[in-house]
Amino acid sequence: MNCSVVIPVYRGEHTLELLVTRLATVLPACAQEFEVLLVNDGSPDHSWDVIQALTGQYPWVRGIKLMRNYGQENATLCGIREARCDVIVTMDDDLQHDPSDLPRLLAKLNEGYDVVYGVPRIRSQVWWKSILSAIVKWAISSVMGVKMIRDISAYKAFRAELKQTFSSINSPDVQIDVLLSWGATRFASIEIEESPRTVGASNYNFTKLIKVSLLVLTNYTTIPLRIASILGFLFTIIGFFVLLYVLIIYFTLGSIPGFSFLVSVVIIFSGVQLFALGIIGEYLARMFERSSGRPPYVIQRTTDGDS
Repeated sequence: MNCSVVIPVYRGEHTLELLVTRLATVLPACAQEFEVLLVNDGSPDHSWDVIQALTGQYPWVRGIKLMRNYGQENATLCGIREARCDVIVTMDDDLQHDPSDLPRLLAKLNEGYDVVYGVPRIRSQVWWKSILSAIVKWAISSVMGVKMIRDISAYKAFRAELKQTFSSINSPDVQIDVLLSWGATRFASIEIEESPRTVGASNYNFTKLIKVSLLVLTNYTTIPLRIASILGFLFTIIGFFVLLYVLIIYFTLGSIPGFSFLVSVVIIFSGVQLFALGIIGEYLARMFERSSGRPPYVIQRTTDGDS
């Protein structure tokens, strides 16, 4: 088996050397040919210097430097497109994904699956981030059609032929798991132990997690638009009954009491209208991003000598 390991790098100067050292002991035992692609995603530290040093030490390590920070998913897409082997593995650079689990991922993939996720048995993160992560994974799995929410992880192995299904993607809004689902039908997962973070902090905060959820729901599915349509239909029916109520009160009492009731009704209906307009606005923003011609990433240079 040939294997390419894609690692997006951001603030990884203190973890990359140990990570590649661990991969150097694991990869020869589970792959005939292999490579490790370190994609520097505009990291503000000395990650690129470390990557260059590692490529000089290990001939199977390749470095890619992007023009600026495009985001983890975009950097991962770059590495996937540059990968040369039959099987691609993606993992984080923070040492929370243990390279020793890589043979188990590949063995599960060899059972006939298209994509295999390494799912942490217990996640070492605060409760609010666990809840938000679950919401994000629910959004992604809903779009993918994968029933089990917990089966989505950045640590995964898949067949390189799947990247042909999204080879023409040229949008700054990227979600690798959804793109893989365009060509894959057989998903599986294995349980792994996620190591606690010892260096730095997670780059995903509350705002980024919400942004990812909105991106997935408005960039790869029309579910929010259908929800807005259903809400509009339901509130049209409610509005009809409110009008009927007002007419009955008017013809029986001769006046329409309850100013606060009418104000509340107006506020509710206005809120629903603004909600629907907000959803439409999100879709228009995605259309604008796609039509603006902005690429998902731009490669500044590589350790192969390309620029």
